[in-house]
Amino acid sequence: MKLYHDKLMYEHNTLALHARADTFACVTNDAELLEALAWARTAGVDVVVLGQGSNIILAGDVQALVVQQAVRGIEVLDASDTDVILRVAAGENWHKLVQWTLQNGYYGLENLALIPGTVGASPIQNIGAYGVELHSLLLRVHARRIADDKPVTLDNAACQFGYRDSVFKRECKDQLVITAIDIKLSRRPSVNIGYPALAAFFADRPHIEPTPQAVFDAVVGIRSSKLPDPSVEPNAGSFFKNPSLRSEAAARLLAKHPDLPCFSQGSGSVKVSAAWLIEQCGWKGHRAGDQGVHPQHALVLVNYGSGSGAQLLTLANKIVASVYEKFGVALEIEPRIYGFNL
Repeated sequence: MKLYHDKLMYEHNTLALHARADTFACVTNDAELLEALAWARTAGVDVVVLGQGSNIILAGDVQALVVQQAVRGIEVLDASDTDVILRVAAGENWHKLVQWTLQNGYYGLENLALIPGTVGASPIQNIGAYGVELHSLLLRVHARRIADDKPVTLDNAACQFGYRDSVFKRECKDQLVITAIDIKLSRRPSVNIGYPALAAFFADRPHIEPTPQAVFDAVVGIRSSKLPDPSVEPNAGSFFKNPSLRSEAAARLLAKHPDLPCFSQGSGSVKVSAAWLIEQCGWKGHRAGDQGVHPQHALVLVNYGSGSGAQLLTLANKIVASVYEKFGVALEIEPRIYGFNL
C-alpha cells in the first residue's frame, strides 16, 4: 500500500472539485485495507472511504485518510434453476456489474444500468432507478469496522433502507468500510417496465419485446438522453432527493399546481418531482460563473470550470431556499458532503 500526502482530489470526484486530501490510499485487497486502517489509527486521523467519487461533494480539503476502495471480484455463492446468489466486491464498477449479470443470464439489475459509481457505494444510498431499488435484491452487506478492523455483516433489515437512504448515511456513517455485498438475482428472464418512462418507451415501440436486454438498452438510452456525462460536464448526478410528502400535504400542493408530477408510495406518502419544483423556480439552465444547473435536467448541478465545493453548496442552498419559499417544500441534498471549509 502506498500513501500519498496532500493529494489533489480533482480526478477522484465526478464534480472535478479541486480539494485536497491530507492523506490518500488506494487499496486493492483486504491486506492493504487493514494496513491503511492500522496506519490511520496509529496516526490518530479519521478515515473517509471513497469509491469513484460520483456521489460526494468536497466542500473543502479533507482532513483525513481518504481510502479509495478498489478491491474487485465476483463470486457465485449459490445457484439453483431459478436463482443465483452473488458476492460482489466493493471496488467493482456498478454498471459493468449490470452488464456482467446480463451476459451470464442473471436478471434483476437491468433497471439500474448506467448508475455511476462502485458496488460498495450502492447500499449507502440504496441506489434506485426506473422502478427498482437495490434493497429489493440485496441480502447482506459485508464491511470492516474502522475503529478496530473487525469484520461486520449486516443483513437487509439491519441496513435500514429507505428512499436514497440507509444506516450507512446515518448511525454508521464513516464507521465502516464496505468490502462486498451479497445479492440474489433470477435465472429466469423477467422484466419490470411499470415505471412511466419505461412503459412509454415500450408502448411507443410495440415491435420491441421487453426482454431484460431490451430493458437494459432502454434504460441506458433514456439516462444518456437526460443526464450529462460527468467526464464531459462534471456533475454528481441527481443533486436533490425527490421529496416525500404526506398525502394531505401533496393534495393541497396539487390543488394549487395540478401539473406537479407525483408518485404514490403506497404508505400514506407521495413523492413529488424535485426537478419540476426547481424548474418552476427558474433555476433550470441557470449559471453563475463556473457552476450552474444543467439546461436539460434541473436536478443536475454542474461544475463547468474551477468552482469550489463551497460555492456549489451556496448555489444549492439558494435553490433549496427558493423552492421552500414558493412551494413550502424542503429539498434535501443527496450527495454526501466532506471537507471543513463550509
